[in-house]
Amino acid sequence: MKKLLGILLLMIMAIVFAACSSDSSSGSDGAEESDASAGSGDSEEAAESGGDGGTVEIFSWWTGAGEEDGLLALIDLFEQEHPDITVENAAVAGGAGTNAKAVLATRMQGDDPPSTFQVHGGAELNDGWVAADKMEPLNDFYEEEGLMDKFPQDLIDLVSKDGNIYSVPVNIHRGNVVFYNKAIFEEHGLEVPTTYDEFIEVADTLKSAGVTPLALGDKEAWTATQIFENILLGELGPEDYRALWEGEVAFDDERVVEAAEKFKTVLGYVNEDHASRNWQDAAQLVGDGEAAMINMGDWAKGYFSNDLNLETNVDFGYFPYPETDGDFMVITDTFGLPKGVENPEDVKSFLSVLGSKEGQDAFNPLKGSIPARVDADTSKYDEYGQDAMDDFNNFNLTPSLAHGSAAAEGFVTKANQAVNIFVTQLDVENFINTLKNAAAEL
Repeated sequence: MKKLLGILLLMIMAIVFAACSSDSSSGSDGAEESDASAGSGDSEEAAESGGDGGTVEIFSWWTGAGEEDGLLALIDLFEQEHPDITVENAAVAGGAGTNAKAVLATRMQGDDPPSTFQVHGGAELNDGWVAADKMEPLNDFYEEEGLMDKFPQDLIDLVSKDGNIYSVPVNIHRGNVVFYNKAIFEEHGLEVPTTYDEFIEVADTLKSAGVTPLALGDKEAWTATQIFENILLGELGPEDYRALWEGEVAFDDERVVEAAEKFKTVLGYVNEDHASRNWQDAAQLVGDGEAAMINMGDWAKGYFSNDLNLETNVDFGYFPYPETDGDFMVITDTFGLPKGVENPEDVKSFLSVLGSKEGQDAFNPLKGSIPARVDADTSKYDEYGQDAMDDFNNFNLTPSLAHGSAAAEGFVTKANQAVNIFVTQLDVENFINTLKNAAAEL
């Protein structure tokens, strides 16, 4: 009996012990899970701070000559400073951004934003992605990076809405500039025109000599829209030009009608195959001496220098679009922080490089643009770049319609469609009525 009781006691003790061991083991696993969870949180925090080196997808439409060179130089600088972060160059070619914007819209609507993307400052940013609540404010980033006094206030206003800043400008382009073949002007004894009448006189002289006066490649309509906006600026002046997009000047104003008439006249001096050419094809006509002039943003300067190996003020010159001297049609490419990206701190690391003096001086000389920062190294820029910097700091700044800064995307689309029809039909009355009806989009 004693032996049996002893066995039973041992069995009970064994069961109790096993139960205690099980509880202890369970408690240990729970602690490990808790520690693992805490470790996972630390890892996530590290990822958010960029500590583990994620991937930054840079979405743009910079695939053409000059602009791609600038982007690759910027990426190279970023990779040197952040070798632990992988860069994915997600540039989409074609349509001067039209194709890229369509892809971007699909991704943003599907909650699949790229890490950061190219967007023009002004209405394209503010009335588009900011109004749609797709962007994170960057006020704290600007303060941390010391950027508040590195950009002109007018430029910061262009990338701000309701007191918040939403993107970082990487460059400044000028839209109201005409590039010209110096050899052609010298051969025909031509002076740079400063007025519309002088421009027509030059064009008539060239046309009589068998030279195409003005190169145009409006395979994408924005190139012709850019000519029209510069004529508008010349007719209205900077204040009323801006007022037009605020609805304070009507599209049937006699000065707008006169701008359309002048636009019609100017189109009589372009190359016959304009509809089959893009802007690079048109610029090459000037570089090759087949056309005398082109009204193009100064990304064309990058194309002339980097791809055609032409020398500034030797092979080609430049002047403000007639009647717009003293005005600067601003186009600025910017990048921001979309909501919902997985590694925002890595993205901010890229924005930091993009907004830095070194980043802007690596990018802009190749792109043909000038830096958005006011403290750039002017020695890195040729005479054109230095002239453009001086003009940017001293001239009236006006937002570009053709490049999405002056008006909302809906109006820009309709304006481009109206211009495309006008180039073919040259019907001023219909053109003005179409713009007037589209004004509801403003």
